[in-house]
Amino acid sequence: MDSVSAPDFADLGLSAKVLSSVKETGYNSPTPIQAGAIPAILQHCDVLGIAQTGTGKTASFVLPMLTLLESGRARIRMPRTVIIAPTRELAAQIAENFEKYGKKHRLNIALLIGGVSFDEQERRLERGADVLIATPGRMLDHYGRGKLLLTGVEILVIDEADRMLDMGFIPDIERICKLIPMTRQTLLFSATMPAELEALAGQFLHNPQRIEVAAASSAARTISQYLVKSDKKPWDKRRVLRALIKEQGEYLKNAIIFCNRKRDVGELFRSLTRHGFNVGALHGDMDQHNRMTVLENFRRDKLQLLVASDVAARGLDIPDVSHVFNFDVPIHAEDYVHRIGRTGRAGRSGTAFTIITPNDAKAVEAIEKLIGEAIPRFHQAETIAANQAESDAAAAKSSNKQRKAAGAGPGAQADPTVKSEKNRNSGKNRVNKAHIMAKAERPERQQPVAEKLSPAAKRQPKHSKAESNKILGFGQDMPAFMRIPTQ
Repeated sequence: MDSVSAPDFADLGLSAKVLSSVKETGYNSPTPIQAGAIPAILQHCDVLGIAQTGTGKTASFVLPMLTLLESGRARIRMPRTVIIAPTRELAAQIAENFEKYGKKHRLNIALLIGGVSFDEQERRLERGADVLIATPGRMLDHYGRGKLLLTGVEILVIDEADRMLDMGFIPDIERICKLIPMTRQTLLFSATMPAELEALAGQFLHNPQRIEVAAASSAARTISQYLVKSDKKPWDKRRVLRALIKEQGEYLKNAIIFCNRKRDVGELFRSLTRHGFNVGALHGDMDQHNRMTVLENFRRDKLQLLVASDVAARGLDIPDVSHVFNFDVPIHAEDYVHRIGRTGRAGRSGTAFTIITPNDAKAVEAIEKLIGEAIPRFHQAETIAANQAESDAAAAKSSNKQRKAAGAGPGAQADPTVKSEKNRNSGKNRVNKAHIMAKAERPERQQPVAEKLSPAAKRQPKHSKAESNKILGFGQDMPAFMRIPTQ
């Protein structure tokens, strides 16, 4: 494991243009992953970077790539560098980093993600892309359509590789690696390094420098973590969450609320909206325009709360999030670290609450074992939620009494207007019944048979036995032998 530190970005070998952009953003000192990876990338080494979310990992490859791209020029449909990301959000955020730090560079950046038309993306490729940022599926779609040539790629970046593994993208990554010349420089970043990724790195990276700055099982020390008990019903958990949000008061600048399932994201979003909270929702099935709109509104503080699924838990580049709420305990203990890593970033303080039910005991035990410490209980919200439940029950009881007094409860006297309507209907029924009985008692006026028979009866008239012997169908020209009576 390499351990490299640097007091300032100027010591890392970055170009003057890049250093100027970094200074304008307000950053002075590199994070450990940046201090380790940037010099190695500038030396054209392959890099295997292992760092938890929120450590400045994206800038650790964006800044040196900008420096290396200052010389040279892209050709039509032949990108110079390729960055693969697992989700649309992460890909879009990487593109934003290139635009932020590369505003003094005149680089063409192409973003290939789902939810955007192929035509616009193809026009970008036709102009030549210095930086191509893509999700695996959309990139291979363009390649299959003959709109993308990968023979000129100088640098390949695989970001959030462990999430790629979770989402089943490794076969796509292997195919992309085989399509790009082996003379490339390869950079692979991941929060964890399971055996499958070790094998992938061994196959496609050449003598990589391994930069491991923190164990993925550790949460930042700037994050205050708490567990909050709740009953197991969804409405009980929602009541506890509302109590938590209200209890934090002015300390809560903004917050991300994580659910395990996208269905729960929608339900919780609607519930918080009904209770008057300023909230947005983010999950994997949203189209790209809506996703980016929600994220932008959250970044600009137009939304205070963001309800999200685990698809959005990784790679969200929102540097100043004050709180994280785990509405559901994550299924995998590692995801707990990734979730709460959305707060307490870059040395800032943050707070993470996890709502737990009696069914979550084993999951909580696994989390505490992973992070190596017990998470304290937060009882204030439990008390507030209990008081709120009693208040809600009392209000409901009072409302029921008022409805009963107004005649809506069981056993109450019926609404007089309803009773009057019933009487009128009953009177109508009696008149109709008398009319029918009188009609039945009156003899029917004698009518000709032809008028009394129904059409069906006309078609199938009843005949006497003698009439049944008649042979029909010949009119007046019936043969004589057919007139002989039959028994």
